[in-house]
Amino acid sequence: MLTATAPATCAPHLLALLGRSPVAFVDTPLPHPHRGFYAKVEYLSPGGMKARAAVAMLQAARLRGALRPGATVVESTSGTFGIGLAFAGQALGHPVILVVDREIERPMRALLTAYGAAVVVVEQPHPVGGWQQARLDRLHEVLACTPDGYWPDQYHNPDNAAGYGALAEELIGQVDAADVLVCSVGTGGHSAGLARALRRHWPAMRMVGVDTVGSTIFGQPARPRLMRGLGSSIFPRNVHYAAFDEVHWIGPVEAVDTCRRLARSAFVTGGWSTGAVARVAGWISRMQPDARVVTIFPDGPHRYLDSIFDDAFCTSHGLFAPAPGHPIEISHPNAVEVTRWSRCRTVVDPLHSLAVPA
Repeated sequence: MLTATAPATCAPHLLALLGRSPVAFVDTPLPHPHRGFYAKVEYLSPGGMKARAAVAMLQAARLRGALRPGATVVESTSGTFGIGLAFAGQALGHPVILVVDREIERPMRALLTAYGAAVVVVEQPHPVGGWQQARLDRLHEVLACTPDGYWPDQYHNPDNAAGYGALAEELIGQVDAADVLVCSVGTGGHSAGLARALRRHWPAMRMVGVDTVGSTIFGQPARPRLMRGLGSSIFPRNVHYAAFDEVHWIGPVEAVDTCRRLARSAFVTGGWSTGAVARVAGWISRMQPDARVVTIFPDGPHRYLDSIFDDAFCTSHGLFAPAPGHPIEISHPNAVEVTRWSRCRTVVDPLHSLAVPA
């Protein structure tokens, strides 16, 4: 039976470290000059952005009685949510087992282990659902042999979105207004939670979703994806499709170019999700110079030292190719398969709209 390394004691004082991340003003050309946008730098909060959701999900489960005191938490992750769960597990006194896949970055796997999580590695992708479905299949096997094991199910748990209320309140106190909010989309939690809370304060705020090429979330076909931390090969029910005004798909070439530009000129940078939202936020700031654009940088650069910031990795994957400076526009999410930065102003739930309107 697999066991996690249980925290010696519950450490609720850690919860005082959660949140209160700074907001940076970014005017680095990405690649073109723009008026600048505001980025909430979530990796500067211990546990990162997803620690907010992890704590919220575990606390709600404890109140419902679904998570017993000291019981083990089991979850699938590509890495970032695993860090958040490791934080929540230490703070609330729960061992954590994380199901990852062999594509996870070496620094991330080392961090998860260092934070006391037990790591289960899936070696082969699912023939249809890719790594994500393979991890979920293995998760159910682990749960079956884990007494009192609890699965937060980050993809479909409504407490995921609820965990970002405090982030919204912080933003309201840090920026004068938000005309456009740019959010990466993976589980759908932080975009749904922020849209709900921020529109109570700024009702005219537009929200732009940022996905990755090869992700199914907004109706594109599932393809192997190099980018991790955003996108999905399943349909997370936490995605609030009606809240989005448009969606962009970003490819790895654009994300790498953006992350490296940010590192050289803004010092504040990150991984795939950060590069993706920064690319889009910079473009919107250029095209709509009177709009106040706000985004969230979900993660930092440290787990990507062997990938985004490694020249040999980028060369071997063709990531130094010329990066598009603007998106192409498509009329409907499944009108054409996108292979580079693309934009669509029609947003639908792909499970309820599987064909292009006549």
